[in-house]
Amino acid sequence: MTPVAPTSATATAVRSPADSPAAGGTSQARPQRRAAGRGGSRAKNEATADTKADTKAKPRDAFFDNAKYLAIVLVAMGHSWEPLRDGSRSAAALYITVYAFHMPAFIIISGYFSRSFDMRKDRLQRLITGVAVPYILFEVAYTLFKRWADDDPGYPISLTDPWYLTWFLAALFIWRLTTPLWKIVRWPVPLALAIAVLASISPDIGDDLDLQRVLQFLPFFVIGLSLRPEHFKLVRRKKARILAVPVFAAALVFAYWAAPRMNAAWFYHRDAAQELAAPWWSGAVMTLAMFGCSLVLVACFFAWIPGRTMWCTALGAGTLYGYLLHGFLAKGSRFWNWYDNPWMHTPWGAVVLTIVAGTVITLLCTPPVQRTFRWAMEPKMTWAFKKDPVGMARSRH
Repeated sequence: MTPVAPTSATATAVRSPADSPAAGGTSQARPQRRAAGRGGSRAKNEATADTKADTKAKPRDAFFDNAKYLAIVLVAMGHSWEPLRDGSRSAAALYITVYAFHMPAFIIISGYFSRSFDMRKDRLQRLITGVAVPYILFEVAYTLFKRWADDDPGYPISLTDPWYLTWFLAALFIWRLTTPLWKIVRWPVPLALAIAVLASISPDIGDDLDLQRVLQFLPFFVIGLSLRPEHFKLVRRKKARILAVPVFAAALVFAYWAAPRMNAAWFYHRDAAQELAAPWWSGAVMTLAMFGCSLVLVACFFAWIPGRTMWCTALGAGTLYGYLLHGFLAKGSRFWNWYDNPWMHTPWGAVVLTIVAGTVITLLCTPPVQRTFRWAMEPKMTWAFKKDPVGMARSRH
């Protein structure tokens, strides 16, 4: 934050390097007012110009919007392949390969864009309205949907036990709140990885807020916090794109071999080793091995992401909409026994199903859908928060 510039909520949302705990805050408000008094209209004009420049300084990066869109498409396709795994080894191999990296990629991007998070009032408000409120609304909506679609009227509403896709919102809320802590420790990634290993051998953690997933996926969020733009440039070089082809091919071959031999629940990171009927020490081994494999595949995925603006780039801003809304269709397809049709389990059926899943998630990310459901995903809720006296004082100068 520039010391002499009053900033708006829009400006703070698009700035990242200057939005650090050490670069702004209420402690600078008093010197700012004194400077404004001495500088008169010139200081005020400079502040206004500075604010306008900050607002335009950080346009959206097409690379990250493309990456988010393609990752959410893979999420939807993975959900569509899940019921096909028992009858198709190829579907199982695709499912395992995608599940090895699609959520880690999404979480790394989430961590990268959480680097500027601190306990400042406007950021806490956005965390509540953009994460906590959608979590509550969709947890209730999913539960009511299950009661109706699955003919289970007694299914309880529980805000401490995320159902289906809402675990990610609970996890993101917790991860983002811990961001300031990861900024002050000396070795954040090894520490986060150690926590994930300990979680994988601790079955007593339980299901509250899906803490197993929160802790086991934590290293990817912390990696995102630690990354800088130059790190993404490394994996976007031509050499990296070429190397990604044999790496993904090898991953598919290995997944085809492992499909009938490996419990795919390892990729969900929601259980300790003992809960998967495995010895406790395998939790540590699998966590470390899968962490390494996931990182390699995420790097290969990023290597293939185009950095230019494309037809799908604008959809990257609506991935949370697609993520949460497609869950009703994904679960409904099971409740309503759509997969009981034998044709769905043929090769052509799997191809059509994949195309349909990609098309549906794409439509759910579009601007019309965003406008329709913004009240639930991104409510402003200015009525729910106290007015900031410092911000009001700044706006008067």
